[in-house]
Order: sequence, then C-alpha cells, then structure tokens
Amino acid sequence: MRKTKIEKKLKRKTNEELVRTIIKAKKNEKWLEVSSALSIPKRKAISANLNEIENEAVHGETIVVPGKVLGKGDLSKKIKISAFSFSKGAVEKIKKAGGEIISISEEIEKNPRAEKIKIIYGKRK
Repeated sequence: MRKTKIEKKLKRKTNEELVRTIIKAKKNEKWLEVSSALSIPKRKAISANLNEIENEAVHGETIVVPGKVLGKGDLSKKIKISAFSFSKGAVEKIKKAGGEIISISEEIEKNPRAEKIKIIYGKRK
C-alpha cells in the first residue's frame, strides 16, 4: 500500500496509540509493510495465535505481528514478539517461555532498519 493511501486510512482511526504507531512505521521504508497492515479497518484486523507463531518462529528471532497476539496454543521458544496488543493469556505464556514482549512502536525505535525481523500476519477477522 502506498503512503498516500495509508494517510487516507489514518484519518479514520480514533485510537491515538495506533495512529502514532502507524505514523512511525510509515516514515521508514522498511516498516511500511507493517504500517499498511495496521491501517486496515478494525473489522479486518489481524490476529495471530501462539501456536502459529510457534510454527513459524526460530529460537532467538524477533517476530512482528501487526495486530493482536492471542493465547491459543503454547510457546516453547525464547523469542521476542512485537505486536500492537497482546491478550493476557498470551503475555503469561510468552513470559513463561522466557520470551520478550515489546510494542511495535518501541521496536521501530530500537530497530529502525527492521533488521532480522519476521512479520507474521496470522488470520484476519
């Protein structure tokens, strides 16, 4: 999705944190794909279960979910997961596995070049 289309969709968003995250991601070419995924309508929002992340992730990897991480399934790998939001069950299971939880906004600040990240889209509503 182009930056101008993201800008149009951004005007409809009411969640201030989401707007700030999309703007941060949009400013960097490497994060443009995440910005595009976050700007879709809420009814088509992306969510990924831990079992999907478990199947696609490698130990020590940084996973980005441009949406919500849900707690279905188990996680056995120590990975860093960056997402817009997390369910309570997902937070508990990620911490239990020794993983790290970080918001997309914080990940953009720490890793502006989007190096060594894997984007998982999971399912759309």
